[in-house]
Amino acid sequence: MTINMDIGAADQADTAHDRPTAPAVAWQDVVSGLSLWRLWVTLGWNDIQQRYRRSILGPFWLTASMAVMVIALGVLYSELFNTPVQDLLPFLCIGLLVWNLLSSFLTEAGTLFVGSESYIKQIKLPFSVYVYRSTWSKFVIFLHNFVIYFGVIWYFGIWPGAVALLAIPGLFLVCLNGALASLFIGTVSARFRDIPQVISSLVMIVFFITPIFWKPELLKSKAYITQFNPFFHLIEMVRAPLLGEYPPLASYLAVLLITAINFAAAGALFVRFRSRIAYWV
Repeated sequence: MTINMDIGAADQADTAHDRPTAPAVAWQDVVSGLSLWRLWVTLGWNDIQQRYRRSILGPFWLTASMAVMVIALGVLYSELFNTPVQDLLPFLCIGLLVWNLLSSFLTEAGTLFVGSESYIKQIKLPFSVYVYRSTWSKFVIFLHNFVIYFGVIWYFGIWPGAVALLAIPGLFLVCLNGALASLFIGTVSARFRDIPQVISSLVMIVFFITPIFWKPELLKSKAYITQFNPFFHLIEMVRAPLLGEYPPLASYLAVLLITAINFAAAGALFVRFRSRIAYWV
């Protein structure tokens, strides 16, 4: 009897030892989701098609409305701030394009898992698939809107040169931070459904305090305030190269710090509560 009990205890100990840890399971989720790229690319396209089904212009309605906003705000604020329109409008155009990408990550993150309830409860998929799906669809919409930039630089005769290629890693960092923020907010929102409303209110406030339709130089001696705004640095990583300028070193360092914080926060939360997401949605 004693021998059987010892054998049973040893088997349980071996089973516990072989069981993967929570960080290993979370990492496997991320890797497995990435390998299913055909699935989340298809789902992302489907999200866009569903949103604009039976529409003549489809997602280009967003492009048309964005173009009108860029022109209207560019002309208006160039007069208000006594700034040449050829200086402000390209600055405003790129700022709005990147801001719309960033804000879409934040405002739609609340439905990342809740909005995929039917998939989560019926099909066993890595939770990271929903993050990749959301990121892909937002990136596609950004590319749709990006044609406005080409129209602006053609009209004003701007040629950024080879430095514009630096916008590619900058855009990658923007999407990476957006995906990490979506994972964090989406997980918390699955448990607390009031979070999306709070995020929407904060995003509106951040929009007005971020240099998008006004330049930091307008703050004069207090321009340093923008250095404490993480959204300014994320936008500047893309905007400066597309305007033919090198992003400041401070922006590179700030974005790397922001990425590290987002990775640590989203990773810790996902490792801790990944197994509960299916019960929360």
